[in-house]
Amino acid sequence: MTLAPWLLAALILGGCGQEPPDRAQGVLLRISCGSVGLEYTLCNDGAQRWAQATGNRVEVVSTPNSTTERLALYQQLLGAGADDIDVLQVDVIWPGILAPHLLDLAPAAAGAEEAHFKAIIENNTVDGRLVAMPWYTDAGVLYYRKDLLEKYAENVPGTWAELTETAARIQAAERAAGNGKLWGFVWQGRAYEGLTCNALEWVASHGGGTLVDNRGRVTIGNPRAAAALELAASWVGTISPPGVLNYAEEEARGVFQSGNAVFMRNWPYAWSLAQSEDSPIRNNVGVTTLPAGPGGKSAATLGGWQLAVSKYSRHPRLAAWLVTFLTSPEEQTRRAIAGAYNPTIAALYTRPDVLEANPFFDSLYETFTHAVPRPSRRAGQRYNELSSEFWSAVSSVLAGRQSAPEALEQLAPRLDHLLQAAREAAGETNDKAPDSRSGT
Repeated sequence: MTLAPWLLAALILGGCGQEPPDRAQGVLLRISCGSVGLEYTLCNDGAQRWAQATGNRVEVVSTPNSTTERLALYQQLLGAGADDIDVLQVDVIWPGILAPHLLDLAPAAAGAEEAHFKAIIENNTVDGRLVAMPWYTDAGVLYYRKDLLEKYAENVPGTWAELTETAARIQAAERAAGNGKLWGFVWQGRAYEGLTCNALEWVASHGGGTLVDNRGRVTIGNPRAAAALELAASWVGTISPPGVLNYAEEEARGVFQSGNAVFMRNWPYAWSLAQSEDSPIRNNVGVTTLPAGPGGKSAATLGGWQLAVSKYSRHPRLAAWLVTFLTSPEEQTRRAIAGAYNPTIAALYTRPDVLEANPFFDSLYETFTHAVPRPSRRAGQRYNELSSEFWSAVSSVLAGRQSAPEALEQLAPRLDHLLQAAREAAGETNDKAPDSRSGT
């Protein structure tokens, strides 16, 4: 006897937080997925598993890899009430921006959200509505060439100063030996959200604040923040290629994975690709926490992506069901093993199969769970403007158009203005701190 598709789906997807919403078959849902690393492939594989089990169809819509461009696309579609995309891949900083256009997923989750990291659930809850389910979490990490460090008897750098020195020494020695393409350090220097992530790590590790503190004060206009940006600017053209100012994640990975960099700052997804069968650096890669600043503090920016349902979807209950499946423990385990995507469910970090595929998950667990958040909740609808102001100022410093003190002195009041506008939009009183320049 052949099971009806809806009953088969109930058996396969059981425990994902929702009963089958109906017996609909052949319904077409569209989900947006990025294509950084294995993102697109793993998203499509999971979506097709759900489609096969439920008798429906899923079309994966490729969206820009640039978070800035993807958000602009979402805002355009959602602002028009378009039903082009049912399920949206949402950055951790977007729930507050997109919440008015998103479905409350709490009824569909039916308590499944309690297994996920509490901080991420809180981040995704806007005005009491769970507008997105966590899919995977992220934090910046440092990749390094184990073979090159061993060759030159160098230790894994613990500070940014040590990284600068070690990268320069190995780069010089390798070039003298005929390896003219080798660079010391690659990272994300393009003027986009990725630069905000990198720069926030530099600044926070130097004790220069986190853009906005817990009281809503802008903390960027201080000497320690300036020193962090000055150090980063010194890398461009020395241990980092001039073209790093046009690098996003995949450009940096391309240089590192081809064997042409000693160190790389990136997200955990790059691990599985660096270890792939056709990778020139397979088995010669290590992963560790990002370097610390002068005070001995390391900082990693919180990243990660969620899945949300557009309130303009023609099939919201089916779309919510798809989300509960794709964010389930089974799917998160599959994605962690196949693509090094960090689960948002704490229990999965003790699974032997997950740790075997990603040995650094265990040692960097605290990094992933205590990463530095960007001030998206404080800035609300103005976050994209705030981040744009920040990455533009940082880019100006890296390109040598402005000194770090000058750029940050001009930046601080602009951020103050944006935060005040965000407070007024949220109906809050003016509680701006009198001194917005202290780094903490």
